[in-house]
Amino acid sequence: MELHTPRLLIDALRADDAEALFGYRAEADVARYQGWRPADVAEARAFIRAQDGASPAVPGRWCQRAIRLREDGRLIGDLGVCLPDSAEGSVEFGISVAPACQGRGYAGEALSALFGHGFGTLGWHRVHASVDPRNRACIALLHALGMRQEAHFRESLWLHGAWVDDAVFALLAREWRRAHAAG
Repeated sequence: MELHTPRLLIDALRADDAEALFGYRAEADVARYQGWRPADVAEARAFIRAQDGASPAVPGRWCQRAIRLREDGRLIGDLGVCLPDSAEGSVEFGISVAPACQGRGYAGEALSALFGHGFGTLGWHRVHASVDPRNRACIALLHALGMRQEAHFRESLWLHGAWVDDAVFALLAREWRRAHAAG
């Protein structure tokens, strides 16, 4: 999957992305809300190798894509997609953006491209994301994209040595189309 937006390119992670991937994924502000935090550049490199040739069309397997600035190809984040094990399920996604690049609309632009492609070209019915409720910036982003909170599970995940809450947000294809038809 390769997607283009006015400012971004979403494509495969490359071996030379390892340092940048480690750089932002290891930052406390990013790692706090992520299930995976690379211990070092070598682990980031191994993660990229494991993603080599990964297709978002394989049910039950996460496919991680790079988010790059179109102007210079610099890695500024990553976007993960996991198709359900059956056609009746929901597509799960996750996103990380380097703190130095947050607050500029890149995450919304990347997710809008993903949703447009998924709901339009690929025929997805529903997408959802699992979010730590303390991640207010992510929750604001999901609301801005038209997603609604469907659940709040108290202390349901063991993350970084503590029980944390989990909020689930979702969006249906018809809701996405309706919002974009209206402008």
